[in-house]
Amino acid sequence: MVAGGGMAALVAGAQGTAQAWAASIMAEAPSRTSFRPGEVWLDTSGKPIQAHAGSILEVGGTYYWYGENKEFTTGKTDVWTWGVRCYSSTDLYNWTDLGLIIPPDTSDRSSPLHPAAGLDRPHILYNRTTKKFVCWIKLLGDGKRQTRAVLTADKITGPYALIRQGILPVGMSAGDFELVASPDDGKAYMYFERVHSELICADLTEDYTDFTGYYSTHFSRPGPPLVRESPAHFLRKGRHYLSTSGTTVYFPNPSEIAVADTFHGPFTLLGDLHPADRSRTSFNTQLCSVFRHPKKKDLYIALADRWMGPQSGAAFDSGETSRLVQSIFTKVFSTPRQALSKEEIASLPLISAKINTSLARYVWLPIRFDAHDRPIVEWHDEWTIEQFE
Repeated sequence: MVAGGGMAALVAGAQGTAQAWAASIMAEAPSRTSFRPGEVWLDTSGKPIQAHAGSILEVGGTYYWYGENKEFTTGKTDVWTWGVRCYSSTDLYNWTDLGLIIPPDTSDRSSPLHPAAGLDRPHILYNRTTKKFVCWIKLLGDGKRQTRAVLTADKITGPYALIRQGILPVGMSAGDFELVASPDDGKAYMYFERVHSELICADLTEDYTDFTGYYSTHFSRPGPPLVRESPAHFLRKGRHYLSTSGTTVYFPNPSEIAVADTFHGPFTLLGDLHPADRSRTSFNTQLCSVFRHPKKKDLYIALADRWMGPQSGAAFDSGETSRLVQSIFTKVFSTPRQALSKEEIASLPLISAKINTSLARYVWLPIRFDAHDRPIVEWHDEWTIEQFE
C-alpha cells in the first residue's frame, strides 16, 4: 500500500504511462459500423474505452456500458481500479464517455472506493419499487476475505451514495459475482463464488441492498483452478443459462455453460461455451456478462475481457501458458500440496507479476444456439448487429 501524498505521485506516473499509450494509438476516432473483437476500442473522443468486467443497461432507448476504470492500473502502482466509468451509445458500436459515475475516494484509505481497496466487478440493477439504481461492488480487501459494498442513485449516471460496506454475503467471503433480477416479479439474486469452494445463488431483499438469508449451492469443486468464478447469467425461452470461468487470476481458461429451469437450479452442465477454441482459453478471454439485444429476435452478445491485453507469443496464443498455469494452481491448491516441476517453478514469477490491465481489451461475440438450444460462442474477426433478424 502507498500512504498519503504518495498516491498522487504514483497516479501521476501511471497517468503519464496510460496517456503515452493512448497517444500512440489515438487519432480522429472514426465512426464504427461493426465489432472487431480483440482490437483496441476507442470512444467517440478517440480514447481507449475503460469499462472492464462490464455490463450494459438500456435506459430510455440509450445503452449504458459501465465497468472498472483501469486506466491507471499499470502494475507499477497500488492503483487497482480508478472508480467506475460509464459510456452511452445508441448503436452499441460508438460509445461516448460520460466520466466516472463512481469516482475514487483518494482521501480515505479505509474507503471501499479508495484506488488500492481492490474495487472489482460493479453490477447495477434498477429497482422498480424504490426507483433507485442499486450498485454492488466486490472488494478484495486485505486478501483474507473478500467483501461487498452497496451504493444507490436516482439515475444510472449517479451520483451514487455509499450506504453499506464490509458486507459478507450470507456470511461468506465472496469472490466474483453476478447480479440479476426477474423480469416478471422484480425479485433479485446474486450469484457469487464462495472463495475457492463453490458457486452460491443468494436472494436479495426487496430493495436490493441486503440478503434475505436464503441461498443455494452449485458446482462444488476441490479448489482452483476448477472452482467457478466470473458468473454471467441470462434468460432465454424461460430457461436460465449461467456461464462461468475457472480460477487462474488473469490467465484465461476453459469456460463452462450450464442451464436450469429456475434461478436456484439445479444446473445441468452443457460443456465449454467456446467448444471450437483449440487453445482451451475461451478465445483468450474471460466472459463477464451477456447482453440480450432488445431490438433483435434472438441476439445475445457475450461480453468478455482480454485481461492480458496485447501480450502475444506462440506459447500464450496456443494455450500452452494457460495450461501451465492451471497445472500450477492444481498442485498448489491440492491436499496435500503437490510438488511443482522445474518448469512450473520457473514460471511462478509470471503468475505473481502484476499485470498491466490498463492495456486490457474487449472481445464481444454473438452467441449461437444449436438445435438443442445449447449456447455456443464462435470466433468472428468482424461482425455486425445487422447480420441478425
